[in-house]
Amino acid sequence: MQVTRELFNEVMVPNYNPAEIIPVRGLGARVWDQAGNEYIDFAGGIAVNVLGHCHPDLVAVLKEQGEKLWHLSNVLTNEPVLRLAKKLTDATFAEKVYFANSGAEANEAALKLARRFALDNYGPEKDQIISFKQGFHGRTFFTVTVGGQAAYSDGFGPKPGAIEHVDYNDLSALEAVMSERTCAVMMEPLQGEGGIISPTQSFVQGVRDLCDKHNALLIFDEVQSGVGRTGELYAYMGLGVTPDILTSAKALGGGFPIGAMLTTTAIAAHLKVGTHGSTYGGNPLACAVAEKVLDIVNTPEVLNGVKQKEQQFREGLNAINAKYNVFDEIRGQGLLLGCALNEKFQGRARDFLVASANEKLMCLVAGANVVRFAPSLILTDTDIQEGLARFERAVAAVVNA
Repeated sequence: MQVTRELFNEVMVPNYNPAEIIPVRGLGARVWDQAGNEYIDFAGGIAVNVLGHCHPDLVAVLKEQGEKLWHLSNVLTNEPVLRLAKKLTDATFAEKVYFANSGAEANEAALKLARRFALDNYGPEKDQIISFKQGFHGRTFFTVTVGGQAAYSDGFGPKPGAIEHVDYNDLSALEAVMSERTCAVMMEPLQGEGGIISPTQSFVQGVRDLCDKHNALLIFDEVQSGVGRTGELYAYMGLGVTPDILTSAKALGGGFPIGAMLTTTAIAAHLKVGTHGSTYGGNPLACAVAEKVLDIVNTPEVLNGVKQKEQQFREGLNAINAKYNVFDEIRGQGLLLGCALNEKFQGRARDFLVASANEKLMCLVAGANVVRFAPSLILTDTDIQEGLARFERAVAAVVNA
C-alpha cells in the first residue's frame, strides 16, 4: 500500500492537521522522511523523546521485554511495574504510584483522588478545584475543563462543576477564591502549552502555604516539565516546594505511552480497591521501557548536561535575536524553552514553525506568540549548532519575506 499525506484525509478523523511530510525513521536527534530528507528534531514529539529516537538501550529493553510478557491487566501485578514504582518512590517525595497510559489519565486520577480525599476527610462541601488560566492538563472532559483554556472545553455540553481559574503568578487572585471549600489546587510548575511561563519562587511557595492553610491538596502537573526536562528529575525539586500529588507522562516512557500519578501513602489510601483503574496502566512492556528511561535520565551526567545545553541554546538564540530582533525574551528552563515574539511579530509563531520545517528543522509553538523547543536531553553539540543554524535561516526567511 502506498502511504501518502492524502490518505490521512481519507481515513483519519480530522481533529489533527499534520504536516505534509511523513517521517519513517529516526536516530538520536535526526529524523528522515519518505523522500530521505534529514531533519533535526527540536520538537521531541512534544517533550516526549527525552533520549531521542531509537536509543539503543531503549530498543534493547523493548525487544527483551517483548519476548517475555506484554500485558496482564491489574488482576495481576508484574515485575517491571514494581521495579519502576520503587525507583520513582526512591527518587521523589512520593510513597505510592498509580500507573496509566497518558498525561491526561494521570491527571484524571489525581483530580479524582483529590476529590475523594476531601470527601472522606471533610465531607461533600469541600469540592472546589482551582487551576490557572492558560494551563493545560489534558483532553478528557474533566482535565480539559480544569485546564485554563476555555476554547478546548467549550462545545461539549455541561462541564464538570466546582472548578475555578485564576491568573498564573497572581497569588492575591488565588487567595481571593480559596476557602475551606477548596479541595485542591492544580498547577504546572512551568506552564508549557500556555506559553512557557515560569513561576516566581514566592508564588509557588505562596500556593503551597495557601493549600496548607485551607487543607487543600497541591497537585503538580509535571507531564511536560518532568523526567529531566528542566535539569532536575522533576521541576518541583528546583523550586523548594513539595506537592501532595505529582503527575508524570510524556518523557517517562521516552516515546512509549505511559503515565503515572505519585503521592503519599496517607493520600493514596483514599483510592481503595475498585475506586479507579486502567486496563493497560502499569503493563510490563511500558514499565520496562520507562524503568530504563529513568535509569538513564536520573544521573548527574544527563541532568547537569541539560543545564549546559540550555546555555548553548540561549547563547545561540540570543545571537540570532541580536541580528534579527524578533524575540522579546527567551523563556523557560532546561530544555523546555520558548522564544516569545516581540510586538512586530505577534501572532506569527506558526510562520516560524513552517519556515523551520522548510529548513529541515522540527520545532513547536506554544500559542500564537511563542516558538517552543523541547528536544532530546542528550542531543549533541553538533545537533544544537546545526539546528540553530537552520533556525537562523528560518528566522531570516520570515523577517525578509
